Amino acid sequence: MRPIELPIAGERRAERRDAAANRQRILDAARGLLEEGGFEALTMGAVAAAAGVGKGTVFRRFGDRAGLTAALLEDYARELQDAILSGPPPLGPGAPPGERLEAFVVEVVRFQTTHMDTVMAAESAAGQPTTRVAGTLLIHLAALLRDIDPELDHQALAGMILAAISPPVIYRLRTLSGIEPDALERSARRLVAGVSSGSLARERAEGSGRARR
Repeated sequence: MRPIELPIAGERRAERRDAAANRQRILDAARGLLEEGGFEALTMGAVAAAAGVGKGTVFRRFGDRAGLTAALLEDYARELQDAILSGPPPLGPGAPPGERLEAFVVEVVRFQTTHMDTVMAAESAAGQPTTRVAGTLLIHLAALLRDIDPELDHQALAGMILAAISPPVIYRLRTLSGIEPDALERSARRLVAGVSSGSLARERAEGSGRARR
């Protein structure tokens, strides 16, 4: 997959060293609170205390809890994006596109189960940060599908695959149905097995042959 300009890539502006350090302390503190107590523990006052900064600093930097959640999600998403664009195969470049597709859906599911509190909080956050992240993932996924089979309807199929492993779906399967992360990852791999193996292209070729007969 060729490196391409993405909605999240390169977006962060240069900032003063002290401001960048404050931002990182705040985000690290927010992550710690989420891990320890879930989304209910993520108050602006608690984040400020854990980060060792004034509460006003947190509000000025992120606006509100929704803005802070959005920043956390997009930081995580940048890490995922970096792994896809330049990490080791099969998630990163260098593996056949079918293998990359399977690695991609597994990693997206893993991303959501690992950061479930943040992802679900961002689902209702102002500015729709999960929509922005989904747009980035859609670009990656459509490119992989195009590499597997140029005749596929890449956008439609990519949208359907992402819908099947969207945050609300993974949340319900994980928390309400009690399905373990390993099982979710195996199921995600099976979800795209027909596409990643090239069976759709073979079916189309076989169908054309039958029609000619």
